[in-house]
Amino acid sequence: MTSPHSDMDTTATTGTEVAVRGYRTFLAVLVNTAAANVTTSFLWFALTFWAYAETRNVIVAGVVAAAYMLFVSLFSMFFGTLVDRFRKKAVMTWATLIALIVFTLDAGLFFAIGEARIVDLGLPWFWIFAVVLLAGAVVEQLRAIALSTTVTLLVPDERRANANGLVGTVQGVGMIVTSVFSGLSVGFLGMGWTLIIGIGALTATLLHLLSLRIPEQRIVSAEQTTSWVDVRGGWRAVQAVPGLLALVLFSTLNNLFGGVAMAVMDPYGIEMFGVQGWGIWFAVMSTGFIVGGAIVAARGLGANPIRTMLLLAAAIGAAGALSTIREHGWVYIAGVWLFMALIPAVEAAEQTVIQRVVPYEKQGRVFGFANTFEAAAAPVTALLIAPLAELWIIPALRTEEGMRLWAPLLGAGHNRGIALILLAAGIACVLLVVVALLTPQYRMLTRQYAKAADAGPAL
Repeated sequence: MTSPHSDMDTTATTGTEVAVRGYRTFLAVLVNTAAANVTTSFLWFALTFWAYAETRNVIVAGVVAAAYMLFVSLFSMFFGTLVDRFRKKAVMTWATLIALIVFTLDAGLFFAIGEARIVDLGLPWFWIFAVVLLAGAVVEQLRAIALSTTVTLLVPDERRANANGLVGTVQGVGMIVTSVFSGLSVGFLGMGWTLIIGIGALTATLLHLLSLRIPEQRIVSAEQTTSWVDVRGGWRAVQAVPGLLALVLFSTLNNLFGGVAMAVMDPYGIEMFGVQGWGIWFAVMSTGFIVGGAIVAARGLGANPIRTMLLLAAAIGAAGALSTIREHGWVYIAGVWLFMALIPAVEAAEQTVIQRVVPYEKQGRVFGFANTFEAAAAPVTALLIAPLAELWIIPALRTEEGMRLWAPLLGAGHNRGIALILLAAGIACVLLVVVALLTPQYRMLTRQYAKAADAGPAL
């Protein structure tokens, strides 16, 4: 005799099996994306370390970092449109292949011109080499947007916050590998061998990606998209959800401080520990990403991810401000470790909200729209801060009068100018978070997130 619940049991079992297979596929895609990101970050970090070690110029380091984020901002809407128009595996494959071609061409330029001429800032070759390498690294951001939508495709709604936390954990592991090997590779092997290693690793990643299968039978599309850079579609998708634009603006708070950090933190670390030492200590501090991401993966983000994101953004500002309050290695290491431990939760909160409140077929453009604004914040602050730091603040605080004036607050040391910059930026970040928590947009978005939970997931 057939049980009246047999069909229901079979359906439940089938649904569970599909969810398990989907999650396994997500893990495979996550590992592959992490490997690709490690490779591109390895080359980007190496460029930053190498540029500052060769020139000892904060402006050069700041411009290199800002150029990367500026490229991300300029291309994010294009990347988001591609993610919505094509299957996710095809997008990831082409992104990896294009990055590989660009890195190979840049390596050819490096060996053809020669390192001595490349590093001469009086010639154009350094900037050509840097821009081309950063362009290859930026293409990998297309994979990051695709990965965020793949979470929606493969992971059940109730586990997406945990999956986003796992992404942060994997990024932390990548940061450790990247920083250690970038510092050691540049310090001991030079930039030439670093390029060769990066190209080889990215080739292996591409071959592994080709073997994966992402179960996306068709492209889900709510409307006909004719533009390759669908800014209007992204804007309409953001506007369709009350308060979502505020979420994007809230997320830029983290990046405003991040722009300051990218301009001065590497020079500060290299001055304190040397290139190889900074690479190793950066790896130690990057364990913060692992811890922070693991906590989110295990415990989620709470009932209100928007509030979580803002409170942690304030904590990031405070940690960054205090990381150089005294010129001691352990103070810097502890402060940056905490700074990094908080970042995965902030990023996971934004992704979790978008994955719930935005329809799946529009998520690529919304993530691209968000990246455009958020990435633009960092280069703006980096390009403003780097020249001020190099030409005015750092020299002023190295004079006897400057040391005496700021010693009660910042202590003594060679790099008190950088300490003052980070302190001011951190305080500004905390104040902006307080303002954000008091806005009606914050309350509106919180209600919209709760309403979307009652209505069911975006996919």
